[in-house]
Amino acid sequence: MAHTTRRAGRGAAPLRESAGTVAVIADAGGFALMRRYATFRFTDHPSYLRQTEGLLRALAGRHGHTSVALFDPVGFAEFCEREGLHPDSPASRARYTAEIAARGATVPYEGQPLARLVPDLLAEQLRWETWEAGTDLLAAAGSCADCGAPQARCAFQRAAALLARVLEGTRPGVHHLVCSLIAETGPLTAALHAGRGPDGSLDMAEPEAMVLCTLLAVGLATGDPGGLVLRSGSPGQGQGEEVRGWSLQLGRLRGLSEAEVFSAYCTDVRTGEPVPPEHGVAYRAADDLPPAGCPEP
Repeated sequence: MAHTTRRAGRGAAPLRESAGTVAVIADAGGFALMRRYATFRFTDHPSYLRQTEGLLRALAGRHGHTSVALFDPVGFAEFCEREGLHPDSPASRARYTAEIAARGATVPYEGQPLARLVPDLLAEQLRWETWEAGTDLLAAAGSCADCGAPQARCAFQRAAALLARVLEGTRPGVHHLVCSLIAETGPLTAALHAGRGPDGSLDMAEPEAMVLCTLLAVGLATGDPGGLVLRSGSPGQGQGEEVRGWSLQLGRLRGLSEAEVFSAYCTDVRTGEPVPPEHGVAYRAADDLPPAGCPEP
C-alpha cells in the first residue's frame, strides 16, 4: 500500500487544495507476493484492507480529492527493475503509485466501502487495459485501404457512426451494449451503459463509449470476428427486456435473426447444451447495419 499527494502552491490551503492517491492490492494472491518485502509490514489481507480504508477516510478528510489505483505487485517489481529502484522500500512503492496514478486507471474515493470500491476499480482497470490493447491493434492496422487515412482515425470514426445508428433506434429506457472481439492477441470485451429519456435525450459515460468504439473499430479495421449485443429495458413501464445482436465478420455488422439471438443466449458456451431462456426477456431480430463510409478527409 502506498499513497502520493500533489500539493498546491504557497499561499493556498495546501491540505484542502491537494490531491491524494492510494494504491490498493485487491486480491490475496497479490498481497502474498508483497509479503516478501520486509518493509511491507501487513500480516494479512483483511486487516490490510481495513487499514487501507481507514487511510482513505483520513485522506478524504484532509484533501479536496482522493483517488484509488490498483497496486499490481508484478508490475511493481518490473517498474523497480526498469527504474533501478530497490523494491523493498516505501519510497519505491510511493513512486510506483504516482506512476500508475498518472497513466493508469483510478476511481474517486467518495466514502464508499472497499467492498464496493474494489469491483469498480477492477472494472475500470479492465476498461483501461482493453483501450490500450485496442489502440495498439489499431495502430498496427496501418492505413485504410479506401481513403488512406490511419485506421486509428478512419475505423474509429466509422465505428462511432455505427454505434450512433444502433442507439438511434432505441426507445426510452436503459440500454446495455456489449462488444466482443476475438483479436489476434486474444479475446477482448467492452461494455456501455446508456439511458434514453422520454424526450429522446441520450445519456452515457464517455469513457465507456470510447473503449467500445475502439474495440469495434479494431474489428472493422482488421476483419477479426466478434459481435455486438444490445439489451434494452424500460423500468417502471411494464415492458420486459429485449435483446438484439449483430455479428461482426469481415469488417461488417450483420443483424442476427430472432432465432440466432435466442440460440446465442440459450446455449451454454462451455458445454454447448441448451439452457432455459430468461423470464421476461424477448429475443428480437436486428436490422443489418450498412457499412459506414470513410470520414471526410
